[in-house]
Amino acid sequence: MDHDLDAATSHCLSLLREHDRDRYWSVLLAPASARGGLAALYAFSVEIARVREAVSAPMPGEIRLQWWRDAIAGEARGDVDAHPVALAIRRTIEAFSLPRQAFLDMIDARVFDLYDDPMPSLPDLEGYLGETSSALMRLAGLVLAGGTDPGFADAAGHAGLAYGLTGLLRALPWHARDGRLVLPKDVLDRYGVTRDDIVRGRGGPGVVQSLAVLRAVARDQDRQARALLKPLPKPLRAAFLPLALVPADLAELDAAADPLAVTPERPAWKAIWRLWRARQSGF
Repeated sequence: MDHDLDAATSHCLSLLREHDRDRYWSVLLAPASARGGLAALYAFSVEIARVREAVSAPMPGEIRLQWWRDAIAGEARGDVDAHPVALAIRRTIEAFSLPRQAFLDMIDARVFDLYDDPMPSLPDLEGYLGETSSALMRLAGLVLAGGTDPGFADAAGHAGLAYGLTGLLRALPWHARDGRLVLPKDVLDRYGVTRDDIVRGRGGPGVVQSLAVLRAVARDQDRQARALLKPLPKPLRAAFLPLALVPADLAELDAAADPLAVTPERPAWKAIWRLWRARQSGF
């Protein structure tokens, strides 16, 4: 079974290298004893986040997410551990006594991704990111702390919102082309922006103003997270390494001439350098 787990961890790392390079590099920069658990956590997140891309309609996506619920709860039929990510995450939950409810909440939040409904409000978006991005950082912290609660839920909350919201803003052009509107409707309404303005790439002053407001929210969350991270032991800060990418990403979004135009992917060397520097010096 150890051989099976090693193979599952390798699969998780390959999945991250292809679909979530920020966290892939974060795993490689984390303490060696935690890398397997972190790889499992992040690969699980990738699996449920990519369900929409793998299905042609919401109902098959709901079925896939239900399979993950059953796998986490120990209620799935068949050989669940034949799926390498399921094996890795189930072993990680057991090894570090991670709260299963956090994983179930993460899966439930991803149901929103299957539909084209707009995010109703900024508080709704914060709740969505809290159950996905923030929860993932808190779980990563539990792995790094060996299963004990280091008591940094507030830091994880703010850091997850900062990183998650920045990621959504970077992904806006791709989401728009896919017919998705993850940005909060109440902010868009404030500046007269409609769903069609976003998904059809019309842009305009209202879009620019709306996105500026959301970048300001991300910056405020980043500031609060960094203040809370200062007293944390250095090894535990590996759970927050992706936060190191937020300031530069927001600066690039500030400078974008057209916020709905697809921009080149961030150069790998820049991300690696920022993550490494954060690991060495803290945030």
